[in-house]
Amino acid sequence: MSMNENYKIYGAILGTALMAFGIKELAGEIYHAETPEKPGYLIEVAEAGTGGEAAAGGEEAPAVSLGTLLASADATKGQAVAKNCASCHDFTKGGPNKTGPNLYGVVMRKHGTHEGFTYSEAMAAKSADDWSYEALNEFIKSPKTAVPGTKMAYGGLKKDADRANLLAYLATLSDAPVAFPAP
Repeated sequence: MSMNENYKIYGAILGTALMAFGIKELAGEIYHAETPEKPGYLIEVAEAGTGGEAAAGGEEAPAVSLGTLLASADATKGQAVAKNCASCHDFTKGGPNKTGPNLYGVVMRKHGTHEGFTYSEAMAAKSADDWSYEALNEFIKSPKTAVPGTKMAYGGLKKDADRANLLAYLATLSDAPVAFPAP
């Protein structure tokens, strides 16, 4: 190969590289995107109500009492809802603790006192309080809001009917079931 042919090859490689970089720079000038002042997306979330659905005209429907919800709750549907909890909790009498404590007989048990389970400091601090239906409802709705500092990583069960069904199921898990609050 002659020296002249080598220069042609080097020239072709250099020309291709310059063209590729030139097109990239040209595209950058044509399709220039402004850098946002604050990166990320703003996700607007509506204020959480009291659990009622919005009524006609944009007004929020009045909240239904827990007693009323529990009066129409279905423990069988609650057992289906509890399957989501079964990865962390056991529901059998004398069953083991898992990532979370055993939930047999949880209604009216003291917070943070189930034998053999290590609770967070926040939950242990509430050991004088009972797990009433109201307390369980609030905790299941939003654990981090009900007991700030809890170890429970679950985000919460937002639907009133699902929570009522789950509470009805938990009520059956007892040697002496606790009566529902009055509607």
